[in-house]
Amino acid sequence: MHQPEIIVLLFSAVGVLAVLAHKIALPYPIVLVLGGLALSFVPRLPAVNLNPDVVFYFILPALIYPAALFTSWRDFRRNLRPILLLAIGLVLATMLAVAWIAHFIVPALPWAAAFALGAIVSPPDAVAATAIIRRLGVPHRIQVILEGESLVNDATALVALQFAIAALVTGTFSPAYAAGRFVWAAAGGIGIGLLMGVAMRWVQTHLNDPPIQITFSLLTPFIAYLSAERMHASGVLATVAAGIFLGWHSPLMITARTRLQAYAFWEMIVFLLNGFVFIVIGLQLPRILHAWNRQSLTGAFMSAIVICAMVILVRFAWVIPATYLSRVLRSERQVRDPTPPWQHVAIVGWAGMRGVVSLAAAFALPLALPTGQPFPGRDYILFLAFSVILVTLVLQGLSLPMLIRKVVVPPYAESDDEERLARLEANNAARKWIEEADANGKFSPDAA
Repeated sequence: MHQPEIIVLLFSAVGVLAVLAHKIALPYPIVLVLGGLALSFVPRLPAVNLNPDVVFYFILPALIYPAALFTSWRDFRRNLRPILLLAIGLVLATMLAVAWIAHFIVPALPWAAAFALGAIVSPPDAVAATAIIRRLGVPHRIQVILEGESLVNDATALVALQFAIAALVTGTFSPAYAAGRFVWAAAGGIGIGLLMGVAMRWVQTHLNDPPIQITFSLLTPFIAYLSAERMHASGVLATVAAGIFLGWHSPLMITARTRLQAYAFWEMIVFLLNGFVFIVIGLQLPRILHAWNRQSLTGAFMSAIVICAMVILVRFAWVIPATYLSRVLRSERQVRDPTPPWQHVAIVGWAGMRGVVSLAAAFALPLALPTGQPFPGRDYILFLAFSVILVTLVLQGLSLPMLIRKVVVPPYAESDDEERLARLEANNAARKWIEEADANGKFSPDAA
């Protein structure tokens, strides 16, 4: 089977499995991963390798940008504190906890390699969680926090992974240098993204052709991402910054017709790429198991259970105090940011499914060190990363709807009030226009 035929087969499988997911009322990422696992056992099916460069430089920008583009900056800013606590604080806490338990289980695993594992499995992917949340009518703020977390956490994890690999390769680690690099990665990425946003805003305001405008919209994430990476800044944050900036200014740049077409275009792109990614995740199983014999695989399975439990527990251990302790220490926050119900905290704590970034980061680990020695524990790290992705997607993804139905309070969306206010303002404006038109004799009395 040739490569074009494989690509057509995979996208066909995405369509069929997505229909099946809709029929059985399951999140499509879970069905696609399980479908990929089933396809991996089909005899004579050629291996489908996950190229990290394709993920980082093509798929990741194309998935992050529309999420940022259609994110409400007002909602993002209003929930910035919980978003950053999850996207930075929780990612680093997960990395430390996983590194400690991995080194404890396998003392021969160097600390730097253990930290690399922690960084790889630390960022959740919000695709499966938001697919469930939107279907079940969970309060709007939970969706904003989870989607905002997924916009930023990849940047934190990938920068931390770079530090871990550098420490393993060089044998040294400088906290001061790492802090400086982290600040530059964040500030530089945001700055480059905003510059790209300003440039694209100027371009879009001088165009009035939807296909051409959407073409420039398609180019934006890749230019922003590659420009930031070339400057050793965060391509993820550059893409996010450009997307949020352009999304905020889009009503002044493009017509409603173009916005509708762009939304449909990006919705299709995101669905196809997510579908392709999740089915390819399932197809990686034979490649990952190939390096193991039966005896060592048993020990690896036990390690995977421990690591998965640690990843899930750390999220709860972080979310609960981050929600309540900060409000105890700063009581005036209660007025501006009331304490959320415990049901909301439970949903955020359980919505920690991992995705393609974790697997791509594991595959991106170098095969060998500069000395020529194999990268220590690479197969072990790859297996554990795949296990965390599979367990969190299936276990948490299948149980999250049941959790929501059991504990969620009656949904109250802040956007409902805003929509009512917008409708009232529109009605008032229409009535004022009619009254003015009637006064100027533009309407007959009956029409008015």
